[in-house]
Amino acid sequence: MKILLLLLSSTLAAAASAGEPTLWEKGVLPADIRWLTNDSDPTFTDPQAQKGGTLRTFDLSFPLTLRTVGPDSNDSFRSSLLGNQTELTYLHPNTRRPIPGVATHWAYGKDQKTVYYKLHPKAVWSDGVPVTSMDFAFALEFFLSKHIVAPWYNEYFKEKIEKVVVYDDHTFAIVGKERRSHLDMHLDYEFRPRPRHFHTLNADWVRDNSWKIEPNTGPYQITKIEKGKEIVFERKKDWWGRDLRYNKNRYNVDRIVVTVIRDLNIAYEHFKKGLLDGFPITMPQFWHEKATGELYDKGFIHKLWFYTDRPLPLYGMWMNQDVALFKDKNVRLGLQHSMNVEKVLKTVLRGDYERLNTDEGYGPMTNTSIKARPFDLKAADEYFSKAGWAQRGPDGIRIKDGQRLSIPVTCGYPTHLDRLVVLKEEAKKAGVELTIQLLDPSAAFKTHLEKKHTLAYSAWAAQTKPEYWGQYHSKNAHKPQTNNFSNSDDPQLDRLIDAYRSEFNENTQAELSRKIQQFIFNEAATILLWKAPYYRIAYWRWLRWPTPNGTKISDDPVSYWVNEGSAWDGLYWIDDTLKQETEQALKAGKTFAPVIVVDKTFKAR
Repeated sequence: MKILLLLLSSTLAAAASAGEPTLWEKGVLPADIRWLTNDSDPTFTDPQAQKGGTLRTFDLSFPLTLRTVGPDSNDSFRSSLLGNQTELTYLHPNTRRPIPGVATHWAYGKDQKTVYYKLHPKAVWSDGVPVTSMDFAFALEFFLSKHIVAPWYNEYFKEKIEKVVVYDDHTFAIVGKERRSHLDMHLDYEFRPRPRHFHTLNADWVRDNSWKIEPNTGPYQITKIEKGKEIVFERKKDWWGRDLRYNKNRYNVDRIVVTVIRDLNIAYEHFKKGLLDGFPITMPQFWHEKATGELYDKGFIHKLWFYTDRPLPLYGMWMNQDVALFKDKNVRLGLQHSMNVEKVLKTVLRGDYERLNTDEGYGPMTNTSIKARPFDLKAADEYFSKAGWAQRGPDGIRIKDGQRLSIPVTCGYPTHLDRLVVLKEEAKKAGVELTIQLLDPSAAFKTHLEKKHTLAYSAWAAQTKPEYWGQYHSKNAHKPQTNNFSNSDDPQLDRLIDAYRSEFNENTQAELSRKIQQFIFNEAATILLWKAPYYRIAYWRWLRWPTPNGTKISDDPVSYWVNEGSAWDGLYWIDDTLKQETEQALKAGKTFAPVIVVDKTFKAR
């Protein structure tokens, strides 16, 4: 390692003389540093969990790449890959205090910009190469490189991180560009390592790494890829992190087989045949209609309704303001009042869901005064008329200069089609024609990323804290491969977002968050739709859970690792004895008592 540091120091000197920014440097550790760790918070696993078995699950589409950055990488499968790149620290799912990841200890600099880390001495990549401080130094270079073709990452790390300071193989610091609270230093300045021995950053990086299996630091690694059909993960028997306090009795199954089944209803039929172990049934048509019958009545399949206390995903529609129609705020407001979300909630969603008003579940950072605009034909008519869309054609659809008020809606969720159909039929009453473009999930997301949509029906996973920069800052507008689906570009909003990101005081930051939410609401380019503060799952009786059945922030009970730090799962196991008993009972005609579990342990009061 000393030789490596000397070589890299020479490279640094050459870069500095060439006028390139210094991304890392060698340093001397401060003498008064105060190391912290957390080995006292309660565990959330079950000591009775059994190792072994194969979990059979599914995905609706095959990933377009195995890269986690660059073109086509930002799809749903990405979380499965990132979940196997251990973070430096995590927030405990119930106490929300930092706990060890690949770092055993951490400390905070007096400048309120620097956070120090000690790496676990046994941490290794899946190919056996030790994880060192230089993997984090390289990661900063990686995320800033033009070769990864990831403008969001380039901009984020350029604005956030000053440098990495390396002290020795297992000790380093990340220096941010602005003061942060201790919690925000973990949230804003931490990043996962990248295996510097694996990557060659050059003009061919995107092409060369599209289907390479990158070494990781987590509990599972991909061992098989059958393109378009199946991906298999296997648990590392000698994983370096298996005995850490918060990892014990987790990641229990030996293999995870992810089969591509492009239709959710067909996937459910696979589940009923015992070809999948668990199945999400949060959607009302599954919980109330499909998840019934003999297999449930005879106790072969159980049902779980688990309430959480966590930030909620954003389900909504994003208007592309680069489209001429949506440059007019009156049109945006008219469309807002043309969406009969209330009818969808009462009919398709059976009253199980509620209206989503803004980024909710973030405590004082949520602006509770915001209420979603209601379906109001009079208000819709007033706004459309102001925009010059007063005239209607013979079929009731509005006309302006010979053009119909016809709006394509790009969607990648086949199971949400019934919701969109209701919105479409109700919008006709307001003189709006919605044309639904149903695409493969990956294709729909790519369309949105490339900004080739008019109206994007999509969803965003919840964050630990609200994240506005990626979706609403002008630096991510008018360009592909960013998350600004509405192409929001407003200097006043930019200033609010910049202030929010740099604010040190938590109360002031919360106030800025509420102002940002109000600004986004006032601009009316986003129509938020519905929320469910729980998840529901059906599972064969051999799939077991701890007590309680999840954590405060669990959002996918069959997730097999931490989902980018926002969900703590991988808690389940397969009881082989129960599996054999169940399979024999099916053949012999034996039955069990039906089981429906409603777990309100973490239900928000």
